[in-house]
Formats: sequence, structure tokens, C-alpha cells
Amino acid sequence: MAERSFAKEVEKLRLRAGEEFAGEGILAITKALLQCGVGYVGGYQGAPISHLMDVLADAQDILGELGVHFEASASEATATAMLAASVHYPIRGAATFKSTVGTNVASDALANLASGGVTGGALIIVGEDYGEGSSIMQERSHAFAMKSQVWLLDPRPNLPSIVKAVEDGFELSEASNTPVMLQVRIRCCHVHGHFIAKDNRRPPMSVADALSAPRRDTGRIVLPPASFLHEKEKVAKRWPAAVDFITSRKINEIFGSDHGSVGIVMQGGMYNSVIRALQRLGLADTYGNTDVSLYVLNAVYPLVDEEFLAFCEGKQAVLVVEEGQPNYIEQAFAAMLHKAGRGTRLVGKEHLPMAGEYTGQVMLDGIGSFLRANAPHLLPGEVRAPNKTGEGVDTADLINVVPGRPPGFCVGCPERPIFAATKLVEQELGKHHIASDIGCHLFSIMPPFELGATTMGYGLGPASASAFNSPDAKRRSISFVGDGGFWHNGLTSSIGNAVFNKNDGVIVIVDNFYSAATGGQDILSSRASNRTKSTKHPITEAVKGMGVKWLRHIDRTYDVGKMQAALREALTTEEKGPKVIVASSECMLNRQRREKPLLDKAIKGGTRVVKPKFGVDEDVCTGDHACMRLSGCPSLSVKSLDDPLRDDPVASIDQNCVGCGNCGEVADAAVLCPSFYRADVVHNPSRWDRFLESARRAAIGLLQRRRESRRLMFADA
Repeated sequence: MAERSFAKEVEKLRLRAGEEFAGEGILAITKALLQCGVGYVGGYQGAPISHLMDVLADAQDILGELGVHFEASASEATATAMLAASVHYPIRGAATFKSTVGTNVASDALANLASGGVTGGALIIVGEDYGEGSSIMQERSHAFAMKSQVWLLDPRPNLPSIVKAVEDGFELSEASNTPVMLQVRIRCCHVHGHFIAKDNRRPPMSVADALSAPRRDTGRIVLPPASFLHEKEKVAKRWPAAVDFITSRKINEIFGSDHGSVGIVMQGGMYNSVIRALQRLGLADTYGNTDVSLYVLNAVYPLVDEEFLAFCEGKQAVLVVEEGQPNYIEQAFAAMLHKAGRGTRLVGKEHLPMAGEYTGQVMLDGIGSFLRANAPHLLPGEVRAPNKTGEGVDTADLINVVPGRPPGFCVGCPERPIFAATKLVEQELGKHHIASDIGCHLFSIMPPFELGATTMGYGLGPASASAFNSPDAKRRSISFVGDGGFWHNGLTSSIGNAVFNKNDGVIVIVDNFYSAATGGQDILSSRASNRTKSTKHPITEAVKGMGVKWLRHIDRTYDVGKMQAALREALTTEEKGPKVIVASSECMLNRQRREKPLLDKAIKGGTRVVKPKFGVDEDVCTGDHACMRLSGCPSLSVKSLDDPLRDDPVASIDQNCVGCGNCGEVADAAVLCPSFYRADVVHNPSRWDRFLESARRAAIGLLQRRRESRRLMFADA
């Protein structure tokens, strides 16, 4: 069950030649794949490319009609290894995943694929997740392209350019017998626009056809002596073929004046931001027309010496707009100018930040600085001096004005009670070394839990605690891994490793039934039926199969006391070897997406529906807020009372509550708080419901009148 359904949007994939496609970048990429006659596609979900996997999953019928094979791969390495089908066969294949964590995982398969080369076009669509909104370490895909000698495209963020880049990518791959990486940033993935569609093409050779006519070429297999010849072929044959293709097909573009004294070179993905900055400087119109000379690198690797040197002809200074560090492109261009003996001054990071996302304001400041230093005559008079009013609010001022908003768990998240139980156990037994992992559960490192010392990669939480397997240790380590990470990498790298090395630590597998952090895609242990995938494979059985002897399964994580007891037992038992706790409860977001429409439909249809609602008795709440310190639910806040005798605010539950009950259970496990109550809200009540409600109100009214009369009696006395 993905984050959202694209069932309606995928019908646009059926558009015929000459019809206009209107939609989002991700959908345009999918349409381009089908227009190019792709034979198979694999991938692993991850922002900002997750929706491409979801679109393909929802387009199974269309893919089937065309004979295109699609599968959600177990990992990025699996997806890249799939492209082996293009090594010997003239079949176009594509793989997609998030960067750079995806390229890290895929690196081994990518290196082998690039060494032997391909016959059919092999396209790797990488969702570049760089900048302040990223959830990963700040690295670039560029290094992987250079390391493995695969060509890297970076199209301008508009639909015609994106679609053309897919077409060019396949043709470039075939022309140079080399895999091609297509880098799409978040602006590419989610930009909306139009392009004229072409007919979808069945692959000339399908994977089924290939199985009927197997081929092999020893020269393509990565073993000596062929592997030594591969390196020579890359330099002597594939590189020149790629450069010739890029040049002859005019993959890179030049805009603006040919005669200016300055120019700007940029990655294709930076084009929109550069044009917007020039517009704000009064040097471009709304259609992108500008007098500033622009060299747009839709192919950022390999670079073409002749193109760049021709662009620099007659220019005094050129600015390189290259987001991120190291500045690979700037260094390469500087070397070209030096070898050619050119006097053009090349600048880049002198005017733009060394690292970090090139936002609109950053781009405006950087390009403005470059032009003021090298071509002030181009600028209108009012912007020839630095624009102090456009520099934005200082970060220090923002910190004083805007409260911090760290990431946290969703309302009703079943992972929150797991970490509440961990905090309670630590209060009993003392602090432990805790290793975290990638996924929703990583939010445990933030307040109010503040758990976890490291996170080393997807599925590697327990592996990162393996160094603490000391025979002299007085305490055991605790490590966490999610169900997505468990199936991606953790089964062998973490669980298998712990069994093999007789690790004595505690491993908690957080099982929320989906790959929730990437959008709620199904995985092997998902409990829902999936018409194209095999699900309902219990994590507990896989763990047992790896040799784990001490295993506990908590099938309702909201039971904080039970979770606490399991952790306490795991940390204190005399039994040696890894102690594994599988903590299972369905992701609340996916559950709400499934149940809310059904409940709303039932209510509108007149069916009796009971919804739980939790609240806090203000007269009972003491205001110590232990419930919040051990929960952190966004629906749980504080409320000031009008009572002059009550200074401390009390706990309060707002309308976002989904009725999971965690706050009450946490409070109960921590301090036996009786102030939480549950009320059942009945929609479309029956006659019996109405009778019971009348009886309750009558009984409550009687007791209230009785108490009031006794109060007055004592007052008179």
C-alpha cells in the first residue's frame, strides 16, 4: 500500500503520438520509458524518486500489454544488477533509486556493469536528494559516475527536456556501450508541465525472447584478462563515442548572446534557478530570453573540451554554477583552460557557497556578485551595488523568532511506545549504548526520547553495535532496525552477523508492516494481500532461520508495559547470543488512509460506527506532564486553566488524536496517571444506543443533584 495511488494518473501513459501530456515530472519519466521501448525496469523506493516506483506499480496493466517486466527490487544493488540483462542482449533496461545512499549500496553492481559494458541501453534514474530538505548525508552522485566511468545526464527541469533526456540516455548508452545515469532533483521529479507524446513501443526483444535465445560473450564478463581490456576500451572507444554523441546530438545547450564578455556555465538542473536569478536582476524575461551567455550542461559527465573552449572564446570571465562539493566540473574546466593557454578567468565557489543547496536567494546573491565584479555595465543602476534588503533574515534572528521544529513521529505512530518503553527501562537499569538505523524509528534520536548514538546505513543498526560485543562488558548494547531495513540489508548484515559472531546484544526489529519511511510500499512481511507481490512472510520466521534462539514477538507495541518487560528481560537474561525482539504494529498513517474513507462512507450511508476519543480529566491531571515526556505525540499538548488556584497547565488532547491510546498507556506505565479517559463516539446511533445514553444522563444528573444538595447542607451547617 503506497503513500498514494496513481491509478488515475497512469491512464495518461496511454496517450498516443501527437496528443498533449500534462502532468508531473515523475509521470513524464515513466511515459518516456514506455515511448523508448524499455524492456524491463527495477528499483528501490526513496525520496525524491519513490513515486516513480509507485507509478510503475499502478501501471502493471499497461506494462503487461507492452511486454515490459517490472519489479520492486530488494535493494538498489539488486536493481542495478538487473541491468545485466542488457549486457548481452539488445534490450533497454532501467533502474531507479535514491541517491547517494542508493548509489552507495549499488556501487559494486554498478562498477561491474560499467566494466563489462552493455549492448542494450541501460539507464539508471537517480533521485538526487541534496540540500536542506534532504534526509541523508550530503554527497553527490557525480563521484560515482566518474569512479565507474558511466555517463551522467542532468536535464533542465521542464518536461520536454526530461523526456528528451530519457531518450538521449538510452541512445547514448547504446552508442557508447556504457550505462548512463540520469540525475533528477526534486524540482525535476515534481515539476508540472506539458509535452507532445509519442506512441508507446513494445521492446523489439523482450526478456522472454532473450530466455529463448541465450547469448554469451566472454569478453563482457568481468574477470582477467577481460577486465584489463575493459579499462582500455573505456578510454579508447567508449569515451570518444560518448563525446561524439553528446556533440553531434547537441545534448548541451547554449542560450543568450554569443558576444558577451562574461558567461555562465551550469548543471542542467540549475537552469531554472539561474534564469530566475537573472530575471530578478533585470537580465532575463519570463520566457527565459537573456543577453547573458549561458552554457547548459545537460550532460555533466563526460565534459566536452571543444564545446567549453568555444563557449569561452572572447570572454573575460565565466561563472561555473555547480551545486555541492567537491567542485568536479569547475576543476575540470580550469584544467581545460590551463592546457589550452586561455586567459579566460574561471570562477565558481568564490561567488557561490562551497557546499549546500543553491536556493533562489543564494543564486541571486552569487550571480549578482559575479556580474558586479566582472560586468557591472550589464546590471541596471539600482542593482549594481549589493542589495542589502534582499539578503534575507539572518539565521541568528530566525532562531530567536521561530521556535525549533525537530522532526518527530506522526500522530498515533506505533513506534513511539517502543522508545517510551526503552526510556523506562533505562530509568531502571541505567544508560545503554544504543545504535540507531535508517527509517521512521530514527526520529527516536530527537526529543523527547533522545535515544541513539549512531546510524551507519540502512539495515546496519545492529551491525554498527557489533564492536561492543566484548566479553568483559557489564551491560548489553541495544540496537534498532526497521522492517524495511531488515529485508533490504539487515537480515544478513545485522542479524546473520550477530548470530555468526555470537553477539550478546539486544536487537529490536521495528515492524510496521510497510517500508513506511519511503511512502508505505509493501515488503515481504506486509500483512496485506498484493496481487503482484508475495507478502505475509513473518520476520520472526526469517530470524529463526538465521539461527536466533532468544526471540520475543510483541504484536501490539502500544502495550508499553509488555514492551518494557520484554526489553528488561532481554537486557538481564543469563542466556548468551543475540536477543531479538520483533515489535509489530501497523503504521498509523497507512492504517488511517485505509480506514478513514471506509468509515466516512459508512457514516454517510447511515451505518452505526463507533470511534474512540481520548481526553484528559482536568480535575484529576496534576500537570507533571510525564505523559508528554514519554510520548511526544503532536496531538498531546498543554492547556492553561481559568482556575486561579491552578498555576500549572494541564495536559490536553486536540482534534488530531486518532485514538491509539498510547498517551494513557505511557502515563500508566510511568506514573499510574488516572487522568486519561476514553469515550466512544457513536455515529448513527441505534434506538438501544439512544436509550442507554438517556439512562446514563439520568443517572449522572441524579448523582450530581445529590452531591449538590449535600454540599449545600454542609454549607448551611
